[in-house]
Amino acid sequence: MKKKTISMMLAATMALSLFAGCGSSKDTATEDTSKTESTDTADDSSEDASAETTDESSRTTFTVGFDAEYPPYGYMDDDGEYTGFDLELAQAVCDKEGWELVKKPINWDSKDMELNSGSIDCIWNGFTMNGREDDYTFSVPYVDNSQVIVVAEDSGIEQLSDLAGKTVGVQAASAALDLLQSEDEGGQKELADTFGSLNEFADYNTAFTELQAGALDALAIDVGVAKYQLNSRGEGFKILDETLNTEQYAIGFKKGNQELCDIVNADLQELANEGKVAELAEKYEIADMVTLKAE
Repeated sequence: MKKKTISMMLAATMALSLFAGCGSSKDTATEDTSKTESTDTADDSSEDASAETTDESSRTTFTVGFDAEYPPYGYMDDDGEYTGFDLELAQAVCDKEGWELVKKPINWDSKDMELNSGSIDCIWNGFTMNGREDDYTFSVPYVDNSQVIVVAEDSGIEQLSDLAGKTVGVQAASAALDLLQSEDEGGQKELADTFGSLNEFADYNTAFTELQAGALDALAIDVGVAKYQLNSRGEGFKILDETLNTEQYAIGFKKGNQELCDIVNADLQELANEGKVAELAEKYEIADMVTLKAE
């Protein structure tokens, strides 16, 4: 009887131990799960906050989208290097910030896709801001520009009205094309409707070759680019005194990217104060067009 009682007591003790052990294991598992969920939630919150915050202090590169055949603002020199007023100015900004400048040639009619996809940080290449103010976050304007007409000196074309029935060339997706297609106040669609045809080209170097060959009667183009082309190609062309419009160049950032825009704006003013902007303007023969001055 004693043995039976002892056996029953041992069995009861073991059952209680097992029950207690199971209870402890369950509590521990619950605590661990709670900790894991809490950690995961904190990590997720941290990731969300990071995704919503743009910290330009961590930037190491600055990618500029530009038209590689748009001298004197961006083009390939005789050594096969991309250069120009805008690209040298961009390099000066990068030197101030400790960024690496990435020069990315783009098709001009794909500039919005490149910018919105994040492939480039800005459009910096003789980019007209007028009429586009709602589409980009723009830097301060730094160059006064105008759209002009270039013709052969012996063409007999002296004023805009003489373009009636003529074949006129223009760069695709350019400010000149926008102007000639615009019916808004200041637009020149009424003038363009008098042309025999308006032909679009991927770049102005090709268009100038067509003008030189006689395949075009005239070319609608930015005045700075026109002056560069006339200087580099020698005699035989002229710019009509009557312009199509006046406008301004600025750097185009993705809409809403004010932080990066502000950094570049501050650097541009410093470069103007230091005389760097004026130095580059003289180098590229656009000193009479640059509006960014020392304060």
